[in-house]
Amino acid sequence: MPTITPQFLDRPVFRLLSEVAADKGVRAFVIGGFVRDCFLGRPCNDIDVVVEGSGIDFARAVGERTHQHVSYFKNFGTAMLHYHGDELEFVGARKESYRRESRKPIVEDGTLEDDQQRRDFTINAMAFSLQKEDFGALVDPFGGIRDLDAGIIRTPLDPDTTYSDDPLRMLRAVRFAAKLSTPDHLFTIVPESMASMRRMADRLKILSCERIAEELNKMLLTDCPAMAFRLMDEAGLLAYVLPELLALKGVETVDGRGHKDNFEHSLAVLDNVVAAQAVLSGREPLWLRWAAVLHDIGKPASKRYDASQGWTFHGHEVVGARMVPKIFNRLRLPLDEMKYVQKLVRLHLRPIALVDEEVTDSAVRRLLFDAGDDIDDLMLLCNADITSKNEAKVARIRANFELVKRKLVEVEEKDAIRNFKNPIDGIYVMEVYGIPPCAEIGQLKEMVKEAILDGEIGNNFEEADAYMRKRAPELGLHEV
Repeated sequence: MPTITPQFLDRPVFRLLSEVAADKGVRAFVIGGFVRDCFLGRPCNDIDVVVEGSGIDFARAVGERTHQHVSYFKNFGTAMLHYHGDELEFVGARKESYRRESRKPIVEDGTLEDDQQRRDFTINAMAFSLQKEDFGALVDPFGGIRDLDAGIIRTPLDPDTTYSDDPLRMLRAVRFAAKLSTPDHLFTIVPESMASMRRMADRLKILSCERIAEELNKMLLTDCPAMAFRLMDEAGLLAYVLPELLALKGVETVDGRGHKDNFEHSLAVLDNVVAAQAVLSGREPLWLRWAAVLHDIGKPASKRYDASQGWTFHGHEVVGARMVPKIFNRLRLPLDEMKYVQKLVRLHLRPIALVDEEVTDSAVRRLLFDAGDDIDDLMLLCNADITSKNEAKVARIRANFELVKRKLVEVEEKDAIRNFKNPIDGIYVMEVYGIPPCAEIGQLKEMVKEAILDGEIGNNFEEADAYMRKRAPELGLHEV
């Protein structure tokens, strides 16, 4: 890989930054992710600029030169502006020290070398010079360019110091390994760093749930999220981050009969979801990926051994659905998305059950009613859940699965159940029978709904009204 890199700084903004640095008599550098991504050939519009001096003063001068609004974050000593599609963040070079009980650093002014030493990984500590005399020169005191070429994640300093100072860096190491890996160029975390993580794993306790969740979300949005969970397991981090997933790991055997490793199965389902979403568009991938990770978390609590049947996990979808809110609340993940993930976990066996049984219109109507607008995501998850190594079994299930998908389309076109709204509302019932609000109204509406889902009547007001009038006397209701 090249180390003299003016071609990576051919955007006009970099010459402008160089001029501002010369005018103010300070040294400035592009550092971090932009530099790394240049060598990897990845597009990047987030540009970090470190200044040996005041980053805020430097940003103010750049804002005056470009006529762009500058946002200042004085508590952090940083500033930011947007310019021609790029987001530039400015900070003064600094050195940091930490107290053991906190990840909030004590910050002092420093040099570029000090700033590079405080960076998390060698591949994120590389900098491009913006000085006119060596514009574009790579400043790489820790061999980040070699590590990038070798595909390794390594800390600039002793990993115990790096991870103890800021334990979030352990999760970031995992995320970068997953984010930067491609089929042709896998990234690994160096052994001494993995060993350090195992020693420092309990330091994750000082992190806020929000920061952990942010890293998990970023891992899930990479092209290799399953890799991230395996690395967290190997490094001893998963017990502090998502113990419910770790509980799936391992195979128990009785009388020579074992079950599959549900940890590896869950990651295989996640891989399948990622692969399927790669050919889709217009879909938010994050929460479906969460559903893939969590779809079997109820299995440890529901696992039973039966001498005639072997291992069973009856009701694990119900148990798992009850666990989802606790996980989302602990990680401070959004409530609306929790309901979506919980629904998919609760329903993830339903399409498979239809595959194994006769695909009746009634069963399809109920699935459409329960899944609503999330039916397509549910079907994608259920298809991803087919991970058997028995090719004949997989072929049979997938063929039946296609039958279910066709049946869903047919029933939806005919009965419009997906966004079901009862043709009979409470006000109408009160008017017909001259009654105040009471339990019988809900019971009568439930009768109508069940009749529609069972196919006894069509999903329209006329048939629903006639059915209501037929069943109302059973509840002691008479027309006025």
